[in-house]
Amino acid sequence: MRNQYLVPANSKKSQLIFGFFTVPDLVVCLIGALITIMLLIILKNPSTMELIIAIIPILFAALLVMPVRHYHNVMQLINNIIDFYVNTRVYYWKGWCVSDDTDE
Repeated sequence: MRNQYLVPANSKKSQLIFGFFTVPDLVVCLIGALITIMLLIILKNPSTMELIIAIIPILFAALLVMPVRHYHNVMQLINNIIDFYVNTRVYYWKGWCVSDDTDE
């Protein structure tokens, strides 16, 4: 019998902080939470509009670290989209049956 190992689908989760965050994700969340807490401390009796504005940083941070299918989170998806459109892409495809002088 051969050694066949089955890798679980969540095997990478053990490398994440709390099974969810990478270091940049945690930094983004902590900065958003800190800014929100500071705004709520500064505003003693906030009106509804001020309260909504004060909560925007943590909502934005939560949106960035929200998981997306086939990606780790929204931040990684945005990074991949930017890389796709910004980086120069040159694809050389000759096909599987092409033979030329460069294959030597």
